Amino acid sequence: MSTEDRPSTSISAWKPPVRGITEVFHAHFTDHAYPAHTHDTWDLMILDHGSVDFALDRRRHGATGTAGVLLLPPGVPHDGRTVTASGFRKRNLYLDDSVLPRRLAGRAVNTPVFSDGLLRHRIDQLHAALVHAGDGFEAESRLAFIRERLHFHLDALQPRAPGREVNRLAAELRDLLDSRVHGGVSLHEAAAILHAHPTHLIRCFKQSYGLPPHTYLTGKRIEQARRQLLDGHRPADVAAAVGFHDQAHLNRHFTRHVGTTPARYRRGGANMKGGAVG
Repeated sequence: MSTEDRPSTSISAWKPPVRGITEVFHAHFTDHAYPAHTHDTWDLMILDHGSVDFALDRRRHGATGTAGVLLLPPGVPHDGRTVTASGFRKRNLYLDDSVLPRRLAGRAVNTPVFSDGLLRHRIDQLHAALVHAGDGFEAESRLAFIRERLHFHLDALQPRAPGREVNRLAAELRDLLDSRVHGGVSLHEAAAILHAHPTHLIRCFKQSYGLPPHTYLTGKRIEQARRQLLDGHRPADVAAAVGFHDQAHLNRHFTRHVGTTPARYRRGGANMKGGAVG
């Protein structure tokens, strides 16, 4: 199941046949730093070793040891980095709106780390089921209890306090970028469509979403690339399909975002489809 990039890093990823889970991602990093990016899905993570430091909506958080559960909501910029020389080992589940509706995202922004031993145990059991072919019914059952527990936590949290209102111009640019992930759009074209000065457009977007528009677009392309690679498509074909100039362009950004090359990432998914267990 695992693909080794170098002695300090190991990564495996696959798309399980379980409704609600778009990707399973296991990794050990000692020197990787995730750039600011967003996900279309919820990111549910547990640590098996070490510490991680991350920013969510420009507020820094930390998690250490194996007690906590991290839940990062969709559409909210976040990053991540190692804290110690030994790095961290983590397991992620990317969950779609059938597990947690997007309307709850605002409740998870201020409190992304839960100290809940029962929830962590259930997530650990789910990961164990997901690496064994034929355990899909067990995985679905365990996911149902995890969903129930996550709703328990989110229902107890207050919605995010009113703060920065999303600028109308920034929201329009985000919609434009979402509609042009493959073909892209030049800054001057976007400015003309939205009747705004280019630098004002950039400033509005970054103030509202916490990252510049070109970074947001790259992250959206990486999200699509991950899905296509796990479906078995070749990196060269994926690069063209999601809007990168060529495979080298995809490789550079993919490695920076995910910590491994597209080819190695794809092999991990292929191994899982073949029933390999690591």
